[in-house]
Amino acid sequence: MPAVFFTLSRRAATVVTALGVVLSVSLASAQGYETEATAAYVIDHRSGQVLFAQNENIPLPPASMSKLMTLLMAFEALKEGRLSLDTRVGVSEHAMSFGGSTMFLNTTDRPTIEDLIRGIVVVSGNDASVVLAEALSPDGTEAGFARIATDRARALGMETTTIINASGWPAPGHVMSMRDLGILAEEIITAHPDYYRYFIETEFDYENRAPANRFNRNPLLGLGIGADGLKTGHTQEAGFGLVGSAVQGTRRVTFVITGLPTAEDRARESERILNWAFRQFVERQVVTQGTELARVPVFMGAGADVGLAAGADLTLLLPVLGDAPLSAHMTYTSPMPAPVAQGDVLGELIVRLGEGDGDGSVEHRIPLLATASVAQGGLSIRLTTALRAVLDQVMAPPPDPADG
Repeated sequence: MPAVFFTLSRRAATVVTALGVVLSVSLASAQGYETEATAAYVIDHRSGQVLFAQNENIPLPPASMSKLMTLLMAFEALKEGRLSLDTRVGVSEHAMSFGGSTMFLNTTDRPTIEDLIRGIVVVSGNDASVVLAEALSPDGTEAGFARIATDRARALGMETTTIINASGWPAPGHVMSMRDLGILAEEIITAHPDYYRYFIETEFDYENRAPANRFNRNPLLGLGIGADGLKTGHTQEAGFGLVGSAVQGTRRVTFVITGLPTAEDRARESERILNWAFRQFVERQVVTQGTELARVPVFMGAGADVGLAAGADLTLLLPVLGDAPLSAHMTYTSPMPAPVAQGDVLGELIVRLGEGDGDGSVEHRIPLLATASVAQGGLSIRLTTALRAVLDQVMAPPPDPADG
């Protein structure tokens, strides 16, 4: 595997040196994975490493997968105390008017917030989504909810998302990218573990109204592969899609796919992409906390130099087959002014997976800590250093008149 070179920055000059540490990693694109999905996005939950991406930034109709935005808004309201699971809400004629997949609510019902969450997660209820949205909306309308949901999406970094309704019902301009759906799924998993448990439920029938429609459509649940969420989607325009997540061992993988022609194709591709993500990568520790990575001259110090050590471990996913170098560099001031205390943060080790922005690259920053204390030098050291600086200026060659 290739050695990695680091650029060391200083006040007066830039120094380039080789580091006696070898790092190597590969992005998923090197693995040659192919999918029949129109667009896809696969991410390792703990590291944030993008394992696969295809048309991930294209805004597309999300179908019922956009119900995850409605659920996130509800989870946030619950966490903030603006709602409780046993809060009962009314059903508007607008909410009752929806067809497709529903809880079969009517205007005489007063479902709880928990009923609505289960109705969205398990049976993908369009009516449940609208009822919940109207309860969350500042003006009590689905349109009002759509405005605040879009604002919240943008705040999360979901740059291509525009929410027009709460259910994913086909509507001009109602779009999300697969990357945005991945961000949304990761936010739900990370920020709302208490409510994430609903996604693994396989059956729900509100007041025994629709026994035939009580089953969760997620094809991965019950397969014994660690799948525990999140949401299917299907319309004629969008095709069949799934936002999925699964845990195996110490790893969680989250993925989004869309545009499959049939439910069977969706089920096969979902299981296939998870198997690939778990089998074709292995975790490796590439930086160890406390390892000295460089030594820096100390200006006017009692000692000549000080070591820089990694302030944290760094574990990355490496491909089982093949590799490609990651880019890495250290930044710090050189010479470092005295005094220096052991453990002071003196710089950063910056490790980037990928070749640049827009390719799923991930940047990791690790503090560089002083390995020892270096006191300020005595009078003789300060005088000697000052004299050397004066002599360096006197002996420096005059500037070339042609320069500048």
